[in-house]
Amino acid sequence: MIDPGLEGKVILITGANHGIGAAAARAFAIQGSRVFVTYFREPCRYSDEELDEARKTGIGGVLFYRAMHRQTADQVIQDIVARGGIAAGVEADLGDPANIRLVFDECEAVLGPVDVLVNNHTHSVKDTFDPDAVTAESYGIGLISDASIDGHFSVNARAYALMMSEYIQRYLSRQGRRGRIINVSTDAAHAHASSLSYAASKHAIESYSRSAAGEVGKYGITVNIVAPGPIQSGWLTPEQETAIAAGTPLRRCGMPQDVADVMVFLASDQSRWLTGQLLYVGGGWRMHQ
Repeated sequence: MIDPGLEGKVILITGANHGIGAAAARAFAIQGSRVFVTYFREPCRYSDEELDEARKTGIGGVLFYRAMHRQTADQVIQDIVARGGIAAGVEADLGDPANIRLVFDECEAVLGPVDVLVNNHTHSVKDTFDPDAVTAESYGIGLISDASIDGHFSVNARAYALMMSEYIQRYLSRQGRRGRIINVSTDAAHAHASSLSYAASKHAIESYSRSAAGEVGKYGITVNIVAPGPIQSGWLTPEQETAIAAGTPLRRCGMPQDVADVMVFLASDQSRWLTGQLLYVGGGWRMHQ
């Protein structure tokens, strides 16, 4: 049996109150890792009653996705602890640079120094250059603006870079010998109609990741990027999920656990000779050219 070498390692995972982040937290806990999660509940236009009803029905779409975003990480932590694992977490808006150091301080105080950093949190609001594409339907699409640009880059790009920097500095101060950084992008990072700032900020993540890989490899740190294809984390309606499955070589829609398992590999001893790479994790929805 392959030993990934993750027993007792401290894993810091951002954006882990639902979807891919929550699945990653559970996957690392199964390996015997100590898991620290962060999350942030952005305000939304729906009432608590609407979100509660959507959560009960469990049918994918706008309301269910927003309901998942609005929950705490308590259930994820409780699930891990109930199975004999070790987990803790904190709510923090990583768009505020002051919270970066606080997150690491809290993790170290509760579980110890971070061995593996998984940057998974994201901010996603649809924006466009095309006035004809503006709509209030579904997730809504607005014209690109300073607010939409700053909102995406502060959370998706700046926070990723600052989280990496904080991790690297603390790793070096404790003379670490085995480091792992895993950053989550998207397979649509280079262009995404009506999600311009989201795609651009994800592209920035990829650039930061490759630069970091080139600079910190000498310290024993690998830095890799996971780019999920369409994943049913609650945002897809049943009809969309069916259509995506039909257009995917492996003939199903991706699930959060599919991405979580790749993260575990990238954190493992078996990935020791892999750095600066982007892995499309989408059942062949997009393939490397």
